[in-house]
Amino acid sequence: MASAEQTKQGFMLSKTHKAGLLNFLSAQGILVFFLICMFAFSLFSEQFLSQSNIMTVVRQASIIGIIAVGVTVVIIGGNLDLSVGSMLSFATVVVVDLHDKIGPTGAIFAMFALTLLLGAVNGFLVGFMRLNSLIVTLAMLSAIQGLVLIYSGGQNVDIANQSETWFGVFGRGYLLGIAVPVLLFALLAIIVQVVMSFTGYGRRIFAIGGNPVAAVYSGIRKNWCVFSTYLISAFCVACAALVLGSRVMGSQNNVGQGYELLVLAGIILGGTSLLGGAGSIWKTVIGVLILGFIQNGLLLLGYPYYTQWLVTWVIIILAVWLDLANKRKRLLTRHS
Repeated sequence: MASAEQTKQGFMLSKTHKAGLLNFLSAQGILVFFLICMFAFSLFSEQFLSQSNIMTVVRQASIIGIIAVGVTVVIIGGNLDLSVGSMLSFATVVVVDLHDKIGPTGAIFAMFALTLLLGAVNGFLVGFMRLNSLIVTLAMLSAIQGLVLIYSGGQNVDIANQSETWFGVFGRGYLLGIAVPVLLFALLAIIVQVVMSFTGYGRRIFAIGGNPVAAVYSGIRKNWCVFSTYLISAFCVACAALVLGSRVMGSQNNVGQGYELLVLAGIILGGTSLLGGAGSIWKTVIGVLILGFIQNGLLLLGYPYYTQWLVTWVIIILAVWLDLANKRKRLLTRHS
């Protein structure tokens, strides 16, 4: 009898440990995966964990990361923003083109104003007109790319006297030995994380994404909240365009093409639910860094560039699968 009781207690203890492990992986799985990836690539490349390589990867990932911070807020609110790639192209072309015409200061303010205007259009159509965010932003992706071609006349733009302007500080400068793009990425991530975690505004965005009907009945002004999320997303795109334009000192018409997919990949990998109501800015940061280090590791190992897209696809599918498995508490469904 005692033996049976001990067996039962052992089974319960084992079940408790298993539940604890699942809870830990659910909460910190993305960080564990990040550490595993770093360790795996370091075994095959001595250069991978060097200080110069790490800073290079973080600096390169900062543009995607800056955009991902804003899009994460939109997704937590229960919507999508697929227009950020074309919006990045537009903002970068505008700020570079206007640099020689009205000066860097005027160009920056004009670019931010026009980019926020595009974000306001998205926010109005989704927040006030109640249109589907996937359709709206997918249409805006095409429309904004058309605006870029109309504005530039189909020509690439460049800054004439690149050595005589302070504009390059945003993409090429350093502060306290740290690249300015990295500092900007970190600053935006910290501010938005604090806002989303510790303010009433952040709680309202989570409520809208989690249960929009209940949020409306509780007195939350859903239309204005959704509108504001697209302004945040547009602001982050403008910051990324500032970094990109000042780094290259020029811009192609399609410079932002494909960025929306990389941004979504980092966000999904960070565990933010595409259904809304759940997500974390700092986990999005980790997700973006994972993508950056995986791409860098593949290049160091000699794999061609296009393999990064295949690996990114595998990572997205795996991340979504594990997220669903965590919600249903099993890897596979019971039904065929």
